[in-house]
Amino acid sequence: MKIQVENMPEYNTARGAMLISEYGRNIQNMVAYAVTIQDREKRNRIAHSLVQLMGMINPGLKDTSDFKQKLWDHLFVISDFKLDVDSPFPIPTRESVYAKPDVMTYPQTPIRFRFYGKNIKMMIDRAANMEESPTKAGFINLIGSFMKQSCKNWNEEQLSDEEILSHLELLSAGRIKISTEDDVQFNALQNQNQNRQGNRNFKQGGNNQNQNQNRSFGKNNQNRNFRKGNNNGGSGKFTFKKKNK
Repeated sequence: MKIQVENMPEYNTARGAMLISEYGRNIQNMVAYAVTIQDREKRNRIAHSLVQLMGMINPGLKDTSDFKQKLWDHLFVISDFKLDVDSPFPIPTRESVYAKPDVMTYPQTPIRFRFYGKNIKMMIDRAANMEESPTKAGFINLIGSFMKQSCKNWNEEQLSDEEILSHLELLSAGRIKISTEDDVQFNALQNQNQNRQGNRNFKQGGNNQNQNQNRSFGKNNQNRNFRKGNNNGGSGKFTFKKKNK
């Protein structure tokens, strides 16, 4: 004997998939009903009412410039592109909505020394193409200082000037050849950092000194006022007498 149970609850697992879950299942059911309407004028009125209701349910789209167009696009997506109405915007297609983006091509440039980064090769090439001048020498010194600082930040290791020169020659394919006897100063960035740290310590020390002076000045004023009050009292009870040795 089979028992028939009426008014059984309907579970979400037995329902269809939600195409856009932000609007809820009731909106999806109303859109599905609008698809079945034969009268085109009535279908257009219901579509405009659904768009207004969707705008109230999902107010976050109001921050976008094409707010109305997104709502109409979502309406057609929810109807599984079966709704035939007069839209004020171009009607999207399934191919345009679900089209996959093109595969991005990532740069495959090999990096000889990763702790220098990729832009160092471009700077070295630019310096190698410059004419011999003090400007080129200063540019190379800055590049070498940057290389030394980058290696220190990456590996916590300080490279010598000879190692920096060999790396410059290697990365420039032999176009930059400098010996240690030339004017090599690969500590420009290091000096700047030391100057900043020195200025910071100087300012901090100055602030501490001012605070100590202000604190001492306050104590002197308190002692002066205390003594002045004792002298004005006239009773002699709080005067300090010098002890005889």
